[in-house]
Amino acid sequence: MGMTSLRKLGSSDLEVFPLSLGGNVFGWTADEAQSFAVLDAYAAVGGNFVDTADSYSAWIEGNKGGESETIIGKWLTARGNRSDVVVATKVSQHPEYPGLSGVNIKAAADASLRRLGTDYIDLYYTHFDKPEVPVEEIIGALDELVKAGKVRHIAASNISPERLQESLEFSDREGLARYVALQPHYNLVSRDTYEGALRDIASRSGLAAVPYFALAAGFLTGKYRPGTTVDSARAQGAAKHLETERGRRVLAALDEVAQAHDAPVATVALAWLAAQPTVVAPIASARTPEQLPALLGVADLVLTDGELGKLTEASA
Repeated sequence: MGMTSLRKLGSSDLEVFPLSLGGNVFGWTADEAQSFAVLDAYAAVGGNFVDTADSYSAWIEGNKGGESETIIGKWLTARGNRSDVVVATKVSQHPEYPGLSGVNIKAAADASLRRLGTDYIDLYYTHFDKPEVPVEEIIGALDELVKAGKVRHIAASNISPERLQESLEFSDREGLARYVALQPHYNLVSRDTYEGALRDIASRSGLAAVPYFALAAGFLTGKYRPGTTVDSARAQGAAKHLETERGRRVLAALDEVAQAHDAPVATVALAWLAAQPTVVAPIASARTPEQLPALLGVADLVLTDGELGKLTEASA
């Protein structure tokens, strides 16, 4: 694979690889050595956009949150490549730093910086919006982090169109840090959350979309088929799409396009997402370096309008 050209992340000065590497598996289904192997393989092809959160992976027995950031921090230190990597992390869900009060945002950011072994975060997301906290308080705290040099750019994930609009208007009115990206739940079998009001705001405001669950917890890799069982921590979530008419239609269309390009099903699913308006880089994760090529292929696979249309129709 040749060196892929980077994409500008919305109105920011960040330039990112067209596939963001999801850090949710680091310290969960991938131990430190496996995580390093995946990160090394990603960086080797020019990958520079790593996505994590302070809460990863607090849901695991014996973990307390921050495991993923800690592994990424050790890797950045070991490789001495901090300035080459766009590090995205998130605030609101860590068991010890819950919510989006101004005080908590600043404390959580400091904790993330410690684990990441760095003095700045490239892209800092509110992980889940907390509508009980005024946007003025959230944006105010995020702006302080930007002014202090601890955060380069701010972004939002899991937010309503109303709250997103309100946040952007407040930033503009007060001349404060403004969201440059949005991380919505978006993929071929889950289009309804993002397409519509949220996407309209992103489009109007120049926000880059960085979709999570880009492969529907693995369903869009094509490895889940009627009558098969898959040994994966996320198998149940993925397999439920087999029970829907939409899921089966999407798989059939993916198979057809994948065959035409001699490409993995996952690559085609990501290529559809990458071609959608506002989308700059889908997020997908790999437990092993062997799983990476199917994800990285999105950088080089260009689908025809006909193929994109066929997938869009199948997933309607």
